Amino acid sequence: MPETRIDALAHVLVDYSAEVQPGQFVWINGGAAASPLLLAIYRHVLERGAHPFLTSQPDETEAVFYRHADDDQLAFVSPAHRTLVEEIDAQINVLSQTNTKALSNVDPAKQAKRAGAAQELQSRFMQRAADGELNWTLTLFPTSAYAQDAEMSLGEFEDFVFGAALLERDDPIAAWKELSAHQQRLVDWLSEKADVHLTGPGTDLRLSIRDRVWINADGRRNFPDGEVFTAPVEDSVEGQIRYTYPAVFQGREVEGVRLTFEGGRVVDASAEKNESFLHQMLDADDGARRIGEFAIGTNPGIQRFSKNILFDEKIGGTVHLALGKGYPDTGSQNDSAIHWDMICDLREGGQVTVDGTPFARDGEILI
Repeated sequence: MPETRIDALAHVLVDYSAEVQPGQFVWINGGAAASPLLLAIYRHVLERGAHPFLTSQPDETEAVFYRHADDDQLAFVSPAHRTLVEEIDAQINVLSQTNTKALSNVDPAKQAKRAGAAQELQSRFMQRAADGELNWTLTLFPTSAYAQDAEMSLGEFEDFVFGAALLERDDPIAAWKELSAHQQRLVDWLSEKADVHLTGPGTDLRLSIRDRVWINADGRRNFPDGEVFTAPVEDSVEGQIRYTYPAVFQGREVEGVRLTFEGGRVVDASAEKNESFLHQMLDADDGARRIGEFAIGTNPGIQRFSKNILFDEKIGGTVHLALGKGYPDTGSQNDSAIHWDMICDLREGGQVTVDGTPFARDGEILI
């Protein structure tokens, strides 16, 4: 990625997404492949008068860990990580995998145990964010591995990322504020509503959003962004859903996922590929069988599937419902070691109805 693009991305991440202020303690984390962007973020944080702390690791770190870690090591929680979660004012995390299939052969039981060990710190991190004690943002540095997954050249994928992030605009921060205002109108309309009905090919699902809070995801946490989301009432989800695209999680690609809900819980699940992994994740804990997030994608710059959830869950005209942990600031009470976003494309024959009023049809928002 050209240096000017890297600098533009770092500028938006520091000044808009994380809103770094003088004197703050800022944790910057990412893979070694993202070094140019990590250093640009580091410099911008210093220029803001804040205190950066940079951590980076080789791409194969997780694969080596799962290959050699014993049960005690899988369950170990680093005191250093615990301290960071309690002390930071902001976190900027950069994804930069050079092999997105590195964990494909890892024992899912090991991944589930590791996720369970990290659950307490994850919950604390999310609660501090919900309480306004820290800002966090997650982004991606283009690599050949991501480009291959998206079936693009590296240059094409860089253009895709750049466009989705609105960085080609003369003033990217102003463009994100404009998108934020548009999404806020959707949030205002959806607030105080109660019942949602999703219909589409293989999908007939009902859920309650009564007394839940809608969040305007406008580039503050994920970057790029472009969605509005909440959490359904935990025991309200009823019916069936067929997820359109492969659900990628912890290095596994699960295709053709179909779920049936009763009383808010998954009571039947199938997949055309990696079904055993799906069932193991559903059995990770009780919360893994419930929906922690319901979201509507709105980003006009993302129209194609890339096998990367950071982008795919924002595709305009789609919805996604995440199994597992919900965000506390939505009012979610669901706790789990997992948070697994799965996408349902409603652009062809789909509809979202809210309190009996059509909200979206064939991917077009109607209100």
